[in-house]
Amino acid sequence: MGSTEDLDYPQIIVQYSNGFLVSKVMFTACELGVFDLLLESGKPLSSDAIAAHLGASTMGMKRLLDACVGLKLLAVETTQEGALYRNTEISSIYLTKSSPKSQYHIMMYYSNTVYLCWQYLADAVREGRNQYERAFGVSSKDPFGAMYRSDEEMLKFMAGQNSVWSICGRDVLAAFDLSPFTQIYDLGGGGGALAQECVSLYPNSTVTIYDLPKVVQVAREQFISPEEHQINFHEGDFFNDSIPEAELYILSKILHDWDDDKCKQLLAKVYKACKPGGGVLLVESLLNEDKSGPVETQLYSMNMLVQTEGKERTAAEYSKLLEAAGFGMVQVKRTGKLYDAVLGRK
Repeated sequence: MGSTEDLDYPQIIVQYSNGFLVSKVMFTACELGVFDLLLESGKPLSSDAIAAHLGASTMGMKRLLDACVGLKLLAVETTQEGALYRNTEISSIYLTKSSPKSQYHIMMYYSNTVYLCWQYLADAVREGRNQYERAFGVSSKDPFGAMYRSDEEMLKFMAGQNSVWSICGRDVLAAFDLSPFTQIYDLGGGGGALAQECVSLYPNSTVTIYDLPKVVQVAREQFISPEEHQINFHEGDFFNDSIPEAELYILSKILHDWDDDKCKQLLAKVYKACKPGGGVLLVESLLNEDKSGPVETQLYSMNMLVQTEGKERTAAEYSKLLEAAGFGMVQVKRTGKLYDAVLGRK
């Protein structure tokens, strides 16, 4: 960046300007069911057939499909009958609802919730607080009260988080050998996808999901089968209620929601409850120590400003929080994916 060629024509600026257009094309194709239809059909389809099946205009659908081809989310072949569209492999794996690695639900959460909050990013920067009040007309003082402002919104959020762990969960849980820990509490475990991944990877473990009563109810009804005997539930608010004794506590994407004082408060409670020799596993997206990147984590930190009271942090900052609570022997493992692992021991 900064070369004469860059200055003659600002290609990167144009790309950044169009970034939200790219996201919305992908989100819209997911929402309308384009990728699901093409998977279920088992054969390429014309734009007219796709439009008719999905109840869309032929003109609008043709443009959407062509944009998806340009983004390499669809492939097109020209036949005597005209252009026929099919999923690319990556779309079949990650953008169809039925795939075990589907990212559909997190896409819908981004499209319908995060996207609206980001319209008020300038206000968030000016004020230093989340923008739920402007975006949805609900109080900004309780971020999770705002996130869970309806049963539908809570379910959407939980399903979205499960999507994330379908592609990142095993990596963060395998970053360290957690097999010595058989009694595990997943604080804020939500829909339970990380707990499911944990008992799959460590079959001698039991995991208790500790979350708000209404979250636990939805997890039981929608996500965790009664036959999954290694997964239990504990209803409560871990800031205000007691935390039971365990060997390991998993805090996945929890601390980034809160300021340092709230993080210290929670970690102190976890340390007090933790068995001697036990530990805490933080799962977070780590900034470089000089905060120069990764760009995804920098953007996530902006999202924390727009949606929560927290921020993304460096490994050193998380280590400092752990040590302030009493944890030692802090280890950090970067996975090379969206989320990393930090392990502290008591």
